[in-house]
Amino acid sequence: MIRVDGLEKRFGEVRAVQHVSFSAADGEITGLLGPNGAGKSTTLRILATVLKPDAGNAQIDGIDVVRYPVEVRHRMGVLPHGAGLYPHLTGRENIRYFGRLAGLAGDALEARLGELTELLDLGDFQDRPAKGYSQGQRTRIALGRAMVHEPANLILDEPSSGLDVMATRSLRQLLADLKARGICILFSTHVMQEVAAVCDRIVVIAHGRVVARGTPDEIRHATGVADLEEAFVRAIGESPE
Repeated sequence: MIRVDGLEKRFGEVRAVQHVSFSAADGEITGLLGPNGAGKSTTLRILATVLKPDAGNAQIDGIDVVRYPVEVRHRMGVLPHGAGLYPHLTGRENIRYFGRLAGLAGDALEARLGELTELLDLGDFQDRPAKGYSQGQRTRIALGRAMVHEPANLILDEPSSGLDVMATRSLRQLLADLKARGICILFSTHVMQEVAAVCDRIVVIAHGRVVARGTPDEIRHATGVADLEEAFVRAIGESPE
């Protein structure tokens, strides 16, 4: 369970996040939408304990992200935008390294690597250096790294960016499987088809503020349009060209 209450964050004169509040439930996929510069990534970085808010609070499974960041990291897996793998390590070594950082070792760690190999269809490529991977392969290894410690919550920053059609379909199926296991999934995206396909709930941010929230149907109803993309445009207060 992820809960955000009144988050504020400034960078100099720029108010990147302004009194943002929302929640993401266990066993649901919550999409965080907004145009570039809306405050999505800043919000995710606060949840990931990379940034500290200037005001407000955020909790992962009831644990405050500022007061108890180490405990929070044990309950959360994060896939940053761009994956951020160590290029000279193999995929398996990338995942193993993060497993050790999370406190796994020995047979338990190797067993978890085996589970992730099957779950994410990592195959033989995980034993090659990551610098030669396709975008889809990088994403799968980064997901394995985020999931190695079996967190109950996942934060994914534009996970489908750069993926081809088949890799995107595979990612959507994986998210559905993780949701069925009761995992809380929060992810940002610009792809409206992805939102319509997988999201149970949507939080729309514009100019650092939450401007809409609810199920896709609730947001369509609130904006008075049937098309989700048009509903998004209306929610953020912009008109199509």
